[in-house]
Amino acid sequence: MSAEIYYFSGSGNSFFVAKELQKRIPGSGLIPIAGLLAEDEIKTHADTVGFVFPTHGMISPIPVRRFLKKVDLSSADYLFAIATRGGTKFLGFPRMDKILRKQGRRLDAGFVVNMADNDPKFEVYEIPTEEEIAKLQSEARRRLDSIATAIANKDKDREKDTGFKVDSNYFLERLVVLGMMYAEFSGVNDYFFCDSKCKGCGTCEKVCLSGKVEIVDEKPVWRDDVKCFMCYACLNYCPAQSVQIKDKWFMKSYTAKNGRYSHPYAKAADIAAQKET
Repeated sequence: MSAEIYYFSGSGNSFFVAKELQKRIPGSGLIPIAGLLAEDEIKTHADTVGFVFPTHGMISPIPVRRFLKKVDLSSADYLFAIATRGGTKFLGFPRMDKILRKQGRRLDAGFVVNMADNDPKFEVYEIPTEEEIAKLQSEARRRLDSIATAIANKDKDREKDTGFKVDSNYFLERLVVLGMMYAEFSGVNDYFFCDSKCKGCGTCEKVCLSGKVEIVDEKPVWRDDVKCFMCYACLNYCPAQSVQIKDKWFMKSYTAKNGRYSHPYAKAADIAAQKET
């Protein structure tokens, strides 16, 4: 079996999962999605192809959906996806199937792995403790043992996700999904800003996977002509915690008082490296 694992990660959670999965699939390649999006043609080369990414608004991230619309999957006879999430349900597998249908394909397997929450804009957010992170990582590794076995056997396995920490209802779920779709359409301009703590270090620009952040006069500017990937890397990797989210739509942002989370095994350089091809 030849295998390619395409991944996207803003906090490092999905990077961790992708690397752990690679350890369990001998000879597999690990390929960042962000660095391929500017390519005119994207082709897979393995018979087993997978996608690892975080849950964004209960569906797959914007760059993952863009990637699926461009990639030629003719080499693959088995497709799988792994969504990492910090609480909410994942409702994205059918939407991914809808994109893949244009190639006459669908996901053969879809899995969900629980990881630490990295969205500090809510009032109830608390930075996970070292013990909580260690427990989630241990559970994720055990989960990946069984996922890797299913992939090796090319099992047809489409899990129905029931949520992790956050209970929701049908109306709320659809509202969240619509919000994410609107974010893709609008580009979420005027969503981020930096406060007086900014030191002009440029980390936000380096980790921005869409190219939206640009340092101008030693301060970050979120460009109106570039659409955001909503990965929150600029927010969570800012060493001064100066990047903030503005009050937007119906929600109040608490990023000014809440802490930040990035995966302990993923440094800013690991996130930034995804832009390389």
